[in-house]
Amino acid sequence: MSPTVESVAGGSGGDRIQLRGLRVLGTHGVLPEEKSRDQPFEIDLDLAVDLAMAAGSDRLADTVDYGGVADTAAGIVAGATSYELLEALAGAIAEATLASDLRITAVTVGVRKLQPPLAVDIATVGVSITRYQ
Repeated sequence: MSPTVESVAGGSGGDRIQLRGLRVLGTHGVLPEEKSRDQPFEIDLDLAVDLAMAAGSDRLADTVDYGGVADTAAGIVAGATSYELLEALAGAIAEATLASDLRITAVTVGVRKLQPPLAVDIATVGVSITRYQ
């Protein structure tokens, strides 16, 4: 059984930094119309990080700069590389997030397509993946 994000967060009982509802336009998908026009995506990130030092010091240097993580994720979604699958897009975001700061021991990335091109009435489609350092 794989460890959960909470169990790999370090000595502080599952500390996490949460980013919710990052909305970015990008051109990702399998269908030709998805490859030719921007569509909205929504990203959620859970970063497993030991937050004990930052909680005691109240200093940005003692934690992960979530602004930088959000910028990195937004850059991947809006960037020049187009992914056919949400799984591949989420994987690229997870890889870049883990590489951005070694204090991040795991990341869960949720990616939702807000206007999926389906013939049924559905609000969103998405994936969630977890990767470890």
